[in-house]
Amino acid sequence: MGRPRIVIVGAGFAGFHAARTLSRMSRNRADITVLNPTDYFLYVPLLPQVAAGVLEPRRVAVSLSAALPGVRLVLGEAGRVDLDARTVHFTGPEGDPGTLGYDRLVLAVGSVNKLLPVPGVAEHAHGFRGLPEALYLRDHVTRQMELAAAEDDPALRAARRTFVVVGAGYTGTEVAAHGKMYTDAQAHGLPPHHGTRPRWLLLDIAERVLPELDERLSRTADRALRDRGVEVRMGTSVKEATHEGVLLTDGGFVPTRTLVWCVGVRPDPLVESTGQDLERGRIVVDPYLQVPGRPEVFACGDAAAVPDAHHPGSFTPMTAQHAWRHGRIAAINVAASLGACARRPYRHRDLGFVVDLGGARAAANPLGLPLSGLPAAAVTRGYHLAAMPGNRVRVAADWLLGGALPRQAVQLGLVRSWSVPLDTASPELARVGGGPGGRSGGTCKDGEDGEDGKDGKDGKDGKDGKDSKGGKDGKDAADGAEGAEGESVTEIIDNTEKAQLAGAEPAPHTPAPAPETGSRSGRSGPGTGAKRPPETGRESVPNRSARRHSPRGPDPGPAAHHEHHPAPGPVKRADIPAEGDS
Repeated sequence: MGRPRIVIVGAGFAGFHAARTLSRMSRNRADITVLNPTDYFLYVPLLPQVAAGVLEPRRVAVSLSAALPGVRLVLGEAGRVDLDARTVHFTGPEGDPGTLGYDRLVLAVGSVNKLLPVPGVAEHAHGFRGLPEALYLRDHVTRQMELAAAEDDPALRAARRTFVVVGAGYTGTEVAAHGKMYTDAQAHGLPPHHGTRPRWLLLDIAERVLPELDERLSRTADRALRDRGVEVRMGTSVKEATHEGVLLTDGGFVPTRTLVWCVGVRPDPLVESTGQDLERGRIVVDPYLQVPGRPEVFACGDAAAVPDAHHPGSFTPMTAQHAWRHGRIAAINVAASLGACARRPYRHRDLGFVVDLGGARAAANPLGLPLSGLPAAAVTRGYHLAAMPGNRVRVAADWLLGGALPRQAVQLGLVRSWSVPLDTASPELARVGGGPGGRSGGTCKDGEDGEDGKDGKDGKDGKDGKDSKGGKDGKDAADGAEGAEGESVTEIIDNTEKAQLAGAEPAPHTPAPAPETGSRSGRSGPGTGAKRPPETGRESVPNRSARRHSPRGPDPGPAAHHEHHPAPGPVKRADIPAEGDS
């Protein structure tokens, strides 16, 4: 009998630690394969520091090949899992289809941005789940500050220097805290304008900042944010997003060109294609992280509903701390299923939480001990260094240099608005080949192809680029649907002329390979897949292949983005304990 084949889908916290544990336990007696869209493990908790210029992007990206010796890495996006045939279908980075057979399968596909039915948000907001999104936000904020410094119109100048973050969980709180420090530092080197200092707003429908944590930590974070100048508005959220700004649920309107969406996460849609029982989008597993009725299949991390031993009847939250431990226990139980050891149920001890608020400010409760100020900052950074599987020296060096040298505020222009849509199901990858002309004629959300195109002011792009957000789905006629193989030269020229008339710089047309039949509406790039019917009380998950590769029909035109939508009012987030933003 040959060596058992173990396939791990996903290399986030759960998948990475499952692979590392199995690699150490197997001692080359099993073939371990990790299927992941990127060749690195992303340390998500430090993404806000990448967006704020504290850390360089590669510091939070740990090479999988270097960190997982003896593990085979396959680059690709999983499209469909055939549990009966014991195969995983995927699409490679160059569009080529592939299949992996397995004897044991670990599903650790993680989560994606959570969507809510708020008019205009999908077109005008960006999430914060992957490295491309962090790089885009860094460029976008830098660009807005520079354009504001050269702007003569006081109202537009103030709008450019206003930044709105929705969601006061871990991610949103840290983005607002670090972002305020970043723009304040940048403002020192730009021409001053009276009354137009950088303005940051943190919104949430919850009653307090960090509602998942102890009230003492919440008060610590709230005080640090307000001391820094962040406007914290609890009990308030976005009612409608437009090009000119955001309409709030309290009736106010905030002119802005920046809307960061950090309201939480939802499980990766791949788990829906398995046909197994789901709990709020997560695949149901037993205490040993096995899928009922499928003893060869394990699930962990944000994609799995793991019973919480300390709170019977509930499931562990979607946080990095749980995902890390899920991965280790899943690996042990995979080995146990092969006769290598005894299996172990998932139990956890709360180690506490840490929230980095920038500089010497933080909130932490290691082992239940509440800390604030410099002690909390030291514990927070020490925890991150200990938790990172690599790059520790480089991260520490960046922190030391950041304390002694001014931050570099430059635009690299590597990630465009249309390549990091909010409703993408693959936040770890920047969209390519679709061009900036999404659903409304081809402009970029913040105008990286031309800022402030709203009235053609500055002569750059139309409408401040808000229209290109539509490129998120790859549905754009400006460079053709990404999956359309036989687009004629005439169509390309016509669509390019339309994009130029709209004021945008069209992206190069890159024909994509034909979609793989049967690929999922998940991390499969050019794939197609099943779409799960919407559940009552939960947002439906869009079909990924339709988003990425299918035209939506006639372009509604720029006017469609300015029409008034009926506002649904505040959206209650009753799922805070179950859905996190690790």
